[in-house]
Amino acid sequence: MPIKIPDTLPAFQTLVKEGVRVMTETVAIRQDIRPLQIGLLNLMPNKIRTEVQMARLVGASPLQVEFSLIRIGGHKAKNTSEDHLLAFYETWEEVRHRKFDGLIITGAPVETLAYEDVTYWEEMQRIFDWTHTNVHSTLNICWGAMAAIYHFHGVPKHHLKEKAFGVYRHQNRNPASVYLNGFSDDFQIPVSRWTEVRRADIEKVPGLNILMDSEEMGVCLVQEDAGNRLYMFNHIEYDSTSLQEEYERDVQSGVPIRMPHDYFPHNDPSLPPSNRWRSHAHLFFGNWINDIYQTTPYELAEIGRDRAALDRPQDLPPLAVGGRC
Repeated sequence: MPIKIPDTLPAFQTLVKEGVRVMTETVAIRQDIRPLQIGLLNLMPNKIRTEVQMARLVGASPLQVEFSLIRIGGHKAKNTSEDHLLAFYETWEEVRHRKFDGLIITGAPVETLAYEDVTYWEEMQRIFDWTHTNVHSTLNICWGAMAAIYHFHGVPKHHLKEKAFGVYRHQNRNPASVYLNGFSDDFQIPVSRWTEVRRADIEKVPGLNILMDSEEMGVCLVQEDAGNRLYMFNHIEYDSTSLQEEYERDVQSGVPIRMPHDYFPHNDPSLPPSNRWRSHAHLFFGNWINDIYQTTPYELAEIGRDRAALDRPQDLPPLAVGGRC
């Protein structure tokens, strides 16, 4: 089954050209099934590019998925037009009454700031708490992963002397995990961050399981059963040219940056980079969505009911039960 997104969303035509099956709302309504409700809380500055990256991977699933774009309400985007945001996005306040089978929380260009200094940190805390009862499974990526593991478990981030930047070999530390089904023992993933979370801090927290890591770059993927959360600290979703664009941007801006590790052929930035992680990106997202399908309640209203009695934030009014399919 294809992914359902608005046919006027810029990502629509890009995905069609790539062979990803997409559908309009008219076609989706005719199908007598409940599509999986997957939300994207998009914190990245170039929101359109991130929409394409995530929709490409989510849309490769054989299941029908309804993809919802969500943004922070109290933050004004500088790199995406207001018309685009109004046409395709809802704020978290506008969707907080809904239930989601899955939610992706992206990275954000604020990782060198203390969490409490991020202008929308208070709203992020409310969103993290809301996922506890309104989202069946949450996939947190890069800064989103660091912020979530700090919020829920107090795991700190540590600043690096230089940017972790390039394509690095990673190892499969738990081949039996449903999220690593079909993964090689050794694979490559793009890395782009100025901070890290450390293995020693993660291992102090019961219930956190390290699934992927790199000898050079440290922990990559952590699973938490209790909250049904995944913490992905690197960018398995990146396009072939994402690191190239970051490198050229920093060079032009005069930001001290080294060439991305093992990325350009023969370390020659004039040569187009090869994508060596695409298949594992599709595999990872497919495994995540398949696990959601196998474990989520059929009735959306049942999502989070088993967690509802645990740690409900006192400053949030009761949430409406149920949602739309």
